[in-house]
Amino acid sequence: MRGYFSMILHAHLPYVRHPEYEEFLEEDWLYEAISETYIPLLNMFENLTRDKIPWSITMTMSGTLANMLNDELLRSRYEVSLNKSLELCRLEVERLKDQEELLNVAKFNLSFFKRAKETFLRYNGDLIKAFKKFQDNGNLEIIPVAATHGFLPFMKDFPEAVNAQILMAKEDYKNNYGRDPKGIWLSECAYYPGQDKYLEKNNLKYFIVDAHGIMFSSPKPLYGVYAPVYTANGVAAFARDLESSEQVWSSEIGYPGDGAYREFHKDAGYELDYDYVKPFLHSDGVRRNIGIKYYAITDKNSGEKRVYNPGAAHDRAKEHARDFVNNRSKQIGYLKSLMRMRDPIVVSPYDAELYGHWWFEGPVFLEWVFRYIKDSDFKSITPSRYLDKYKVNQIVDVNLSSWGANGYYDVWLDERNDYVYRHLHKAAQKMIELANGRDPETELEERALNQAARELLMAQTSCWEFIMYTETMVGYAKKKISDHINRLYKIYEDFKGQTLEEEWLCEIESRDNIFPTMNYSIYKSERL
Repeated sequence: MRGYFSMILHAHLPYVRHPEYEEFLEEDWLYEAISETYIPLLNMFENLTRDKIPWSITMTMSGTLANMLNDELLRSRYEVSLNKSLELCRLEVERLKDQEELLNVAKFNLSFFKRAKETFLRYNGDLIKAFKKFQDNGNLEIIPVAATHGFLPFMKDFPEAVNAQILMAKEDYKNNYGRDPKGIWLSECAYYPGQDKYLEKNNLKYFIVDAHGIMFSSPKPLYGVYAPVYTANGVAAFARDLESSEQVWSSEIGYPGDGAYREFHKDAGYELDYDYVKPFLHSDGVRRNIGIKYYAITDKNSGEKRVYNPGAAHDRAKEHARDFVNNRSKQIGYLKSLMRMRDPIVVSPYDAELYGHWWFEGPVFLEWVFRYIKDSDFKSITPSRYLDKYKVNQIVDVNLSSWGANGYYDVWLDERNDYVYRHLHKAAQKMIELANGRDPETELEERALNQAARELLMAQTSCWEFIMYTETMVGYAKKKISDHINRLYKIYEDFKGQTLEEEWLCEIESRDNIFPTMNYSIYKSERL
């Protein structure tokens, strides 16, 4: 055995829940991720466990995602969405009965959604409990994310706000999994010097940074990115390995771009006759992705697309898994020849939604990676287990960094989104003032302060600035920040003036119901 491989899947979606509407476009983000990523991952875990294949994966679960998965309204809406997909798939099997190639794909699509429903119902819709089962069995290590995926470096002038993101993440994690977390995922892998003190205070043992966060540290890391380092506060930092990441992420050489794989962008919601597909769209009748696709990537530089062949794509995923494991074996063997005092660890973090949602065959690839690792000369491991093996590590000053484009913070701070921070900072000031001011005198006042804390956390979700940067759903992102901050401001003024409106507060509590155990005291300065 020459060393270790650590796969980390970052599962996160922003909190999108709109009970005031019967259906809402952005809620589809969750439904797509459940069918295409989270359920296929659970099926993969089941397959590996059934076949007694050794496997270790670390998976983050953001507070926003976990609370959506726990929400009864969203669960019921997911079932409605799933049933509509199944109904259309059945119609498609009948429609395409005389077109053999397309019929093969239609039957595959129907089978896929049937399995999704079977898995969802088998766990009674409780996917958090499903993932917890594999953590309790010892294969999966779930770690939290800063509570609402807040970009912590831009809160550093408000230490109570940084601490609140960590405190709430830890509290929510314990409620979901019945144990303390071992590590944490910093949103966007964004680190700034001194941030680790909040992790140490909350007994979090490790976090993940991009490669340059450790490579540019001081002093220079003895083992590069292939061993963890400790910060001055004794928290371990693991660095992303660029070589293994590139094999998956790269638009030029990455596996997901292979012509055999399913084409993401040719969706039946846009391809089928409008009157035929209209009953399966939202009530506004606007065409959208519905997750049913018939074509392969084929040639990325050509508009021509072959009909998708599920069997061929499955075989290609197995080939790529073997290639990935062979490359890790060579990489780890070389690293071991240089690292005489310990076994190297190659850390490969990815957005979980890459596997299944963006790269449809991704879960098949992952499953075969672990099947091939079984007979290789290295093992899979979680960061916490590696730390159990190697308790002594170099102490360095981890460098300011993120895993965003260009490696630092410019994705979340440019001319398309910079205006939001003066509002977010003012909102943080008001929340900290409320938490450290007079104690609430009534249950209504305490509920109001708890809701103000929820509103600030939800406004701080880094996805909103990312959406503005990529210029996708910009209007929605701007409205989310504005709505949450304005609600916080109203609570602030009403609390100060003792003019709280219970009817209005009830409505906001029913909409923005994240973190049921929220206590505004997470913003108290004495918690630092």
